[in-house]
Amino acid sequence: MSSQNRTGSRRKKITTITGLAFAGALALTGCSPEVEKGWLPTERGTTSNTDLIMDLWVNSWIAALVVGTITWGLMIWCIVAYRRRKGTVGFPRQSSFNLPLEVFYLTIPLFMVLVFFYFTDRDQQSIDNRSQPADVVVDVRGKQWAWDFNYKQGSVVNADVHEEGVQAHLTGKEVDKDKLPTLYLPVNKSVDLELNSRDVIHSFWVPAFLQKRDMIPGKTNYIRLTPTREGTYDGKCAELCGEYHSEMLFRVKVVSETEFQAHMNQLRQNGNTGLLGEEYDRLPATTENK
Repeated sequence: MSSQNRTGSRRKKITTITGLAFAGALALTGCSPEVEKGWLPTERGTTSNTDLIMDLWVNSWIAALVVGTITWGLMIWCIVAYRRRKGTVGFPRQSSFNLPLEVFYLTIPLFMVLVFFYFTDRDQQSIDNRSQPADVVVDVRGKQWAWDFNYKQGSVVNADVHEEGVQAHLTGKEVDKDKLPTLYLPVNKSVDLELNSRDVIHSFWVPAFLQKRDMIPGKTNYIRLTPTREGTYDGKCAELCGEYHSEMLFRVKVVSETEFQAHMNQLRQNGNTGLLGEEYDRLPATTENK
């Protein structure tokens, strides 16, 4: 009997120490900046949407971790507590059903799904809210394998201007980022990105903005955001779109309004007035532009 007590005491001590070590590791890991932002490729305050997306992502993982820990804990407890002991014969008492337990198993997962749906829908509605006109509207057109940026006349842009990208090709050399198509955005100004494709399905993705949206021929999708931190951000096509998909890169420069206006003036001086609209799109069933 004393041997069994010692064994039980030792097992309890090991379990306690293991649990404390696990909780301590989680607490220490949670202090790191990478964990606080969920290992996402950005920093808080990059755009008006990044904090909202980051909080939803991190809190969802916390909820999933808590639920997973409880579930696995209960499973392990059942395995240990109701294991078949030495010398036991026959089967344990069988139960055909347990109504309270079955109701619990139904209502708790349903409640969790509804909570996840509520917060996801709330944040998505806020992110995609375009009820007010944007300060800057840019018609972004993806094409095999480059980008055209049309800056539409509005409260910030004085006249329509455009900047066209040159189709990328594999050269075997490292990409010169300074020569990539570059989208200029003024800091702290609301922006509507009208996403269109000239040929096949592309996808507009700036990892630091935490937003990605498909560009489908014949359909315009939108991204509404307000850049809140100046800097240069890498972007790419995130949809396999042909032979040189990996080279379909671009950059986004978030600059002051003064620098933004200077770039718009430079485009006008270079003769890039007007918009490169759908007249330059390519029908999917043809091999040449209209």
